[in-house]
Amino acid sequence: MLLSLQGSKFPPAILALADGTVFIGSSIGSAGSTTGEAVFSTALCGYQEALTDPSYRQHLLCFSYPHIGNYGVNAEDMESAQIQAAGLVIKDLPLLASNFRSEQSLQQFLQAQGTVAIADIDTRKLTRLLREKGAQMGAILALQAGEEATPERIAQAVQLASQAPAIAGRDLVAEVSTDKSYGWTQTPWVLGQGFGEQTAPTYHVAVLDLGVKRSSLRALAGLGCRVTVLPASTPAQEILALAPNGVYLSSGPGDAGACGYAIATTKALLEANMPLFGQGLGMQVLALAAGGQLKKLHQGHYGVNHPVKSLRTGRTAITAQNHGFAVDEGSLPANLQVSHISLFDGSVQGVQVLERPAFGHQGFPENNYTAKVLERFVAAMSAAQSAQEKK
Repeated sequence: MLLSLQGSKFPPAILALADGTVFIGSSIGSAGSTTGEAVFSTALCGYQEALTDPSYRQHLLCFSYPHIGNYGVNAEDMESAQIQAAGLVIKDLPLLASNFRSEQSLQQFLQAQGTVAIADIDTRKLTRLLREKGAQMGAILALQAGEEATPERIAQAVQLASQAPAIAGRDLVAEVSTDKSYGWTQTPWVLGQGFGEQTAPTYHVAVLDLGVKRSSLRALAGLGCRVTVLPASTPAQEILALAPNGVYLSSGPGDAGACGYAIATTKALLEANMPLFGQGLGMQVLALAAGGQLKKLHQGHYGVNHPVKSLRTGRTAITAQNHGFAVDEGSLPANLQVSHISLFDGSVQGVQVLERPAFGHQGFPENNYTAKVLERFVAAMSAAQSAQEKK
């Protein structure tokens, strides 16, 4: 059974974009208003993981797939402690959620988290608009029961969208990073067993939390790492004092160029020849620390099925993506080499710092999260450890 405007018990909601485009639909979350950069995701599932991914901070997340919510929500699939996206935009909300792991419906989840969301709009039209005109700021105005989407309310939504601050230049990492350090030992979930526990680690990895996902921490623990998560503002000397085997620069939201503290830390870690791996925004921080620059993408890369080519092997991986900025290839210094590119638009998807055990990737392979990417990081830590033991 799908939500429909005809005879719907849901209050109206208005989605407005900064260019004045307006969609009228149904409110399926909390009443109120929210603003953010409107982007579309091509994913067919994983809506809970996306909503709770810190990389979607200050974004209005539109799913191009029509039916979102059909398998419900559960505590184990949270990527952080709460919904991070500014709002949700979908076409159809299934009123029945069916999955043996489901603990509550998507609507219940949105309302419990105080998240504004809209359904019953033409998401294909919205997706085409964002592809043609590019990502732009937007607003969702979710009305109370009994209210109507009057011209005055529509004008209010358009004004909210036009006045919303842009993502570029904003430090969103400070909003999502941890306030204090903590250890992580939980390993990836296995059917019939649940999450595991890392009890005999081989390496110690310090994670600079720029908006890290729990699945990334589990992946590191699953590869034999003792994980220490640190606030994004942690200086290099404090990290080095922990004597880690390597540092993981996590994914995160917004404009990496606004994170001067993380860039300074990474630059010092490069000088110390510390093995580094940058994921997503972490890769962008690494590139900036090595002397590169960023550029804003036209529509961003969000969702799944993004083909990425390795320039070394010529092989292509199908990846999951979540970023609105990219490393500017034309700005790269001699010591920073492009290792991977997007086959959609040719943008940089991987970098390697020459003569340093430091590299980064924008997205992970969908079919094997850890095998090819993080194992290379583990190999870099192993080589550095062996070299240190020989001295």
